[in-house]
Amino acid sequence: MASDLLSIGRSGTQAARIALDVTAQNIANASSDGYIRRSVRLEEVSASGGLARTGDVSLSGVRLDRVVRNADLFRQAEVRRTGADAARSTAEVAGLENTEAALEQSGVYDAIVKFEGALQQLASDPVDTSLRASVVETARTMTRTFNIAASSLDAVGEGLRFESTDGVNQVNLLSGELARVNLRLARAADASSDQTTLLDQRDSLLQQLSGYVDVAATFNADQTVSVKVGGGDLVTGGSSYALAMSAAGDGTISFTLDGNPVTPTSGALAGKAQALTKLADVRSTLDDLAGDVMTAVNTAQGNGVSLDGSAGTPMLSGLGAADMALAFEDGTLLATAPAGVGANSRDATNLTALRNALATADPAGKMDSLLFDVSSTVAGRTITRDALTSIASSAKVALATQAGVDLDNEAVNLVRYQQAFQASGRVMQVATDIFDTLLNIR
Repeated sequence: MASDLLSIGRSGTQAARIALDVTAQNIANASSDGYIRRSVRLEEVSASGGLARTGDVSLSGVRLDRVVRNADLFRQAEVRRTGADAARSTAEVAGLENTEAALEQSGVYDAIVKFEGALQQLASDPVDTSLRASVVETARTMTRTFNIAASSLDAVGEGLRFESTDGVNQVNLLSGELARVNLRLARAADASSDQTTLLDQRDSLLQQLSGYVDVAATFNADQTVSVKVGGGDLVTGGSSYALAMSAAGDGTISFTLDGNPVTPTSGALAGKAQALTKLADVRSTLDDLAGDVMTAVNTAQGNGVSLDGSAGTPMLSGLGAADMALAFEDGTLLATAPAGVGANSRDATNLTALRNALATADPAGKMDSLLFDVSSTVAGRTITRDALTSIASSAKVALATQAGVDLDNEAVNLVRYQQAFQASGRVMQVATDIFDTLLNIR
């Protein structure tokens, strides 16, 4: 095919116009979340041969090869992976911090210490009614702090489960949208503007999904993506499968995907599940601690007699921290004396037995250990969270450097393609002048 200046100039103006449009699009979306910078790839238009010139190559201008999205699949995968790890750690630390606050602010440790201190003071004068009243009042405070701690921990668990339910709903919403994007991608023309926009949506949805669960993405030849979570299919082609959550009796959660059990290993849902597992352990330990206190106190009460010489009765009631309560409010019912002695006895043998039982059970020490365990866990997970967040931030910066819009470079491209457009227009003008000159030859 013979070359001519008009076709060459025309192809140049078309290519420059497309490049200007892409540059303008980059500038307009410089601050758009999830937008990936585009660039144009141009190639020469050529054809071999011609009339009586079968071995020649005829250059006929330039054409658009494709619009390229400047994003590296490996870096995008790294952003998803590191972001999912950071989201898991952040969610876990948030749950653990709430658990720690619930325990510390309830004041259980201080209440136990004060109760043991009141018993020690009573040993100095077992028949003093004011000291007996003080024991009863500190016991009341102790039971209420156990109640507060239990209800606060339950509130933390309810909050984590509510957030997890919302996370599951978001995963299902995002996966459904990703399946619809897959359908549109399968019908989109290669390298078209519509396809590049859909690819941006696809990658943005994948990154959002990775904030909730770990996603294993497989990209197909038609640019659609298949997504697995925990080994199960979440999105395949134009179909998405439902993620569901269930709560056990101890408050821990588990997940199913299309009815099959799955265990997310990263993402916010995995972090909340880990926080709920720790919370269940803390809640169980608190109940055991409350049970130890009730057993020690009530056993001692049953082995002694009250101030009027009658058999001792249980001082505490309940099955755990949540329903632990004071069984009586009369200080004279404290069984400080051993069985068989008369009324108003100063024999504090049974009171000593109660204090020894509490010393053996060591509720204050166990509560202190529980607080230390939760605090040290929070401290350790916080270090991990900060490290993972830093790694995720570095991955995002690396991707943004490659895929983000640099306004300085785009400004240069505007001038460059504008000049190319004007030069191609000048070529067409020169061609017109030449043809007019030829036509005017006489």
